[in-house]
Amino acid sequence: MSLFWRIFALNALVLGVATALLLWAPVTVSVPVLLTEAVILLGGLGVMLVANAALLRVGLAPLDRLTRQMATVDLLRPGGRLPVPGHGGVGELIHTFNEMIERLEAERAASSARALNAQESERRRIAQELHDEVGQSMTAVLLTLKRAADQSGGPLRDDMRLAQETTRASLDEVRRLARRLRPGVLEDLGLVSALTSLAVEFATHTGLRVERRFGAGLPGLDRVGELVVYRVAQESLTNVARHAEAGNVTLELTGTPGAVTLTVTDDGRGVGLARDGAGIRGMRERALLLGASLDIGATGRGGTRVRLTVPVAPLAPAFVPLAPAAPEEGLP
Repeated sequence: MSLFWRIFALNALVLGVATALLLWAPVTVSVPVLLTEAVILLGGLGVMLVANAALLRVGLAPLDRLTRQMATVDLLRPGGRLPVPGHGGVGELIHTFNEMIERLEAERAASSARALNAQESERRRIAQELHDEVGQSMTAVLLTLKRAADQSGGPLRDDMRLAQETTRASLDEVRRLARRLRPGVLEDLGLVSALTSLAVEFATHTGLRVERRFGAGLPGLDRVGELVVYRVAQESLTNVARHAEAGNVTLELTGTPGAVTLTVTDDGRGVGLARDGAGIRGMRERALLLGASLDIGATGRGGTRVRLTVPVAPLAPAFVPLAPAAPEEGLP
């Protein structure tokens, strides 16, 4: 039944009941109208209005649910379809809305896959440039400074040694940036080793205490799944260092027969009412690639917990896996 006929039927029902009451009820209207007759008529009008409002609220309730759903829909949080009430106009409207959301989610996932694929390709290119150009050039400068320091004497040698140490520190920073851009450990040794290296590096540079809990016999993920888990862990630890004001972090990787779950928990000030930033939205987009679920919320102690659950048999994403790493030549 269309919305027009639904409203018409509800109003006709109310008017029909009122007409029947007037026909069979022992009520007459005098001219001029008596007070008791006016009270009866006004009371009947009030009953009609209340009944009409109640029936319209029931009849239009699906549209109210649709309005609330439209106001809260988020393509980065898939799901939340509305039940279709019958086959009338309202049911067709809600069914069409559900189909539209499904198409938008599919298109968003495809566009996110293309964007993240381009991002990973650019990361690999920049890491390769740092390895081949900047790293080798700084290594040559470091060797030149060492040779000059060995051949000089007095205060000049001390200056050369200082320049040598500064160059070595800059070279270490270039190596660290290259590792963040291209997780060579992930490609060579797997997810657990890569997360271990990430946690150790994070603890070294931030001074925070990182506890690692990796389950045994984890289900296997493909390259894309491992990369998504690694990037989510990397972004979660970065957010802890920047915003959480925490002292301890727990990095946990567990598995069940159907999924692999990454959990990053801190004891900081919590998420509060903060809105999702670019980093969190990026994590949600990566989760969409695998049909994974990402939950970000508070812990019982006031900190923040990030939980990513990746199905063992993920949806086939339009995402190109990482290319094999180049041979190591001084820089990772």
